[in-house]
Amino acid sequence: MSSTSVSSSAFSTSGPRVSGSAPTQADLLDFARRTAADAELIDSLPLDPEGRTWVRLAGPGGSEAWLIGWPPGTGTGWHDHADSVGAFLTASGELKENALAARLPSDGWKTLELADDVDRERRLPAGQGRAFGHHHVHEVLNESPDRHAISVHAYYPPLPRIRRYSRAGQVLRLEQVERPEDWQ
Repeated sequence: MSSTSVSSSAFSTSGPRVSGSAPTQADLLDFARRTAADAELIDSLPLDPEGRTWVRLAGPGGSEAWLIGWPPGTGTGWHDHADSVGAFLTASGELKENALAARLPSDGWKTLELADDVDRERRLPAGQGRAFGHHHVHEVLNESPDRHAISVHAYYPPLPRIRRYSRAGQVLRLEQVERPEDWQ
């Protein structure tokens, strides 16, 4: 799968900005909800039939925000957002989130055996989203065989790194650590 980045100079969102304090998870989810309701912005995202597309947005209170297009059958793979909290909301189509309901050590490990009861699954049709805390491990998928999905994501502080994992049964293995220069 290819991934395509699109210049975001023309993309900005209106709405209240958090000033003087860091945006909360609720602030980030509210931003995602307001942004997803902007039909003109959502419709302006170029969609690629094979790879995800994205544009960077001006998020609240210095947060990092993205509008992401998901072709049918694409996903992120297992990952976390390190020390950032975040939120995302489906603007069109439907996304599925598989997540771990367990707090993992933040650093110093390569392989973990997961307990049997840590898996959580959420279906997020258009208008539905969620916020999450530090070190939230998940994967996001567009399982539709024929329809793009579009979502809005926001993180605070701006992502210092993304850790990518592989998973075989109950074994989670750290595979790669990406820095902002890898995706911007």
